[in-house]
Parts: sequence; C-alpha cells; structure tokens
Amino acid sequence: MNSVKHLNKWANAHTYLPVDLFRMALGVFLFIKGIIFITNIQYLVELISPIDNINKGVFGWFIIHYIASAHFLGGILIFFGLLTRWAIIVQLPILIGAVVINFMGDMHHQNLLLAILTLCVCILFLIYGSGKNSADYFFKMEQ
Repeated sequence: MNSVKHLNKWANAHTYLPVDLFRMALGVFLFIKGIIFITNIQYLVELISPIDNINKGVFGWFIIHYIASAHFLGGILIFFGLLTRWAIIVQLPILIGAVVINFMGDMHHQNLLLAILTLCVCILFLIYGSGKNSADYFFKMEQ
C-alpha cells in the first residue's frame, strides 16, 4: 500500500498532458476493441480458436464474454482515469493471452505487434497510474 502511494505521489509530480492524452487514447482503443468484439462475436471466436476446446461449453463462453466486456468497460474506466490500475490488471491476462495465441496458431504479425504494444502501454500505466488529469485524482482531492 505504501508503494502505491509513493508511485502516485511521483506520478502526480511528473504529470504531463501528453501522458494523460496517451492514457485516454489507450482507453478509446480498448473501448473500440470491446465494441468490435461485442458486435462480432464470431471474429473473437476465430481469434481464440488456436486454443483447443475453448469454444466448447460454458468456459468458452465465459472467456469470450470476459474479453469483450473487460475491453469495453476497461476502456471507459481507463479513458476517465477511474480505477485505472484495477482496469489494467483486468486487461493483462487478455493481452498476455493475445500474445500467446499468436504463437500457438497462425502468426499474424499485425495482431502480435498490436498486442505487444498494448501490453507494454498497459504495464506502463500500471506503474504510472492515472495521472493528475483523471477522475482518481479529482476524487482524491475532494476528500
């Protein structure tokens, strides 16, 4: 807990508007991916098809709905800077799975690059936090 407070103090002292805009762009990107996955479930099923037996049963449907809803809701939370670290922690298993799936099935270089880049940006904001121009900072100052 003390290290999180230390990271927040450091991030708030070194907050710049471009970093907050970068966080907001990540949120918009994840939100759009969530909408794509929600509106086209078959596309998501094809993406995770290299994992055998994932599309069968309740577990497969849970994974598919977890990915779509986590991107959708996580993108909104990250955009506004509300519970940013928690939203990113929810994204990490999905992004790690996206990188692994590219090595298990057919290699799609564009999807692999996008997954690695998004994973790195999420790890950056997991460490950095939501910044000064965020709902987290606003609510903390209101206390």
